[in-house]
Amino acid sequence: MPKPHLLTMSGSLRKGSYNRMLLAEAVRAFGDADVTEGDLDLPLYNGDVEAQGIPDKVQRLMDQVKSADALLIASPEYNKGITGVLKNALDWLSRANPSVLKDHKAVILSAAGGRTGGETAHFMTHSILTQLQVNVVHGPLILVATAQDFFDEDGHLTNDFLSKQVADRMGRLRDLI
Repeated sequence: MPKPHLLTMSGSLRKGSYNRMLLAEAVRAFGDADVTEGDLDLPLYNGDVEAQGIPDKVQRLMDQVKSADALLIASPEYNKGITGVLKNALDWLSRANPSVLKDHKAVILSAAGGRTGGETAHFMTHSILTQLQVNVVHGPLILVATAQDFFDEDGHLTNDFLSKQVADRMGRLRDLI
């Protein structure tokens, strides 16, 4: 069997994003796989733009989703909600016909500087993915609160409990693929 292909999607564009670090931890925990990082720095969804043709960057992301065996999605929470970056990407992806998201397997993770670890954004992301018929791998929520306290200078999780949660979820994902 060929290596599984994972597509990571971060709702934070910042290079030093804790969510990018969390995605890297998830990839390490998953093990041997081909990994692509989705570029979510997309133009804002606009039906008039769509009517003129799907922008190249959006089409590239759609193609990446279509070719992936599973999606790893991590996002912080902005103002008690999903980030505009992730919402916009999901809005664009929802426009593909036929759907590139339907029946995909996905894991949702979240890291945030606040005390809830992005819980509201996590639930919103789950709600959107469910509507789009994505199979979210369930389990205890992986929420890294006060994320600045749980990653070392190399971007690795320093908390054994959180590391075990991530490893357990990635093992379940691997079993489903």
